[in-house]
Amino acid sequence: MTGGKFEPKTPVALDPPKDTPISISELSAANGVGDAKAYVAIKGKVFDVTGNKMYAPEGSYHVFAGHDASYALGKTSTKPEDVKADWFSLDDKEKGVLADWETFFTKRYNIIGKVEGATNF
Repeated sequence: MTGGKFEPKTPVALDPPKDTPISISELSAANGVGDAKAYVAIKGKVFDVTGNKMYAPEGSYHVFAGHDASYALGKTSTKPEDVKADWFSLDDKEKGVLADWETFFTKRYNIIGKVEGATNF
């Protein structure tokens, strides 16, 4: 997506994206509970959302922390059963919504790696 639609209100200084392998267990542990970091993966890319209260245990998006939330984001769903990596069954409109979320995250959060063994790029 181009244009200012997804630009953050205040500029964010981001590190260059990394492709460090992140295991499923490492991703799962980054669930924002206690002192844990909070990571959300989209299409196999792992974003560090630590510090955003929305992903903390009391936050609206905590269900995504520690998971690849591609399918749920495409569906605009916060149902735990929708939080899964496989997004290929989404319809075209939902795939567009997922692409928008990916752009949104890319402009706000550091990409710290890729889910090890992910096939949902």
